[in-house]
Amino acid sequence: MAAQFAMVAAVLSCLLALASCNTEGDILYKQRLAWKDPDNVLESWDPTLVNPCTWFHVTCNNDNTIIRVDLGNAGISGPLIPDLGGLQNLQYLELYDNSLNGTIPATLGNLSKLISLDLYENQLTGEIPATLGAIGTLRYLRLYENNLTGVIPTSLGNLTSLQELKLQKNALSGSIPSSLGNLKTLFFLKLNENMLSGTVPLEVLSLVISGNLTELNIAKNDLAGTVRSSGFRVILTRIVTAIITVSAIIQDKLKTT
Repeated sequence: MAAQFAMVAAVLSCLLALASCNTEGDILYKQRLAWKDPDNVLESWDPTLVNPCTWFHVTCNNDNTIIRVDLGNAGISGPLIPDLGGLQNLQYLELYDNSLNGTIPATLGNLSKLISLDLYENQLTGEIPATLGAIGTLRYLRLYENNLTGVIPTSLGNLTSLQELKLQKNALSGSIPSSLGNLKTLFFLKLNENMLSGTVPLEVLSLVISGNLTELNIAKNDLAGTVRSSGFRVILTRIVTAIITVSAIIQDKLKTT
């Protein structure tokens, strides 16, 4: 009896895994149809195959569920579909240096195992979804060199495993959220070449002392007490005792009048 139960359980497990693969394959095939692919890099994304684990640019785990999509510098263009939020085990979404347009789907916040979200050097527009702040596993969030607008979501301060936050060269406005001071694991914070205003929160500056921050770049913004400049290095008086532990603190050139 026990052996029969074990066999039934094994069969059910296989069927569930197969169903999951088929669902994930449907999602990626739908994404393929939404993109233009002049170099045919997605030619292997064939929905008639048993699962997508044999497709190029797709990596699966031992359970045949997708954990990586690697399409950096692939020559693709078009939007990101909301269905991507259904890739429940995805850890790496690498879509940098393409011609992707449209907005970043809020559903990407459902990717609860995501480690790296690389959408930089595209043509994405709209706001950064606040839902991304729900991805507690995220270590790398790189959205730079797009056309993103709106404010930096305060929810990004919930990403307490984050090591790199790179949002430079967009059109972001508003103030720098003080909640970013919660990111004690952060090494790089690059916000330069936006339209940010207000002041740099002390909570963020404190990451030099209480966190791991090695580079803070806020050059070419509209922050109070600075002018839009090429990013001269300055000593921040509030943290002068900690400056020797920092490789680079980069701020706009201080106003002289």
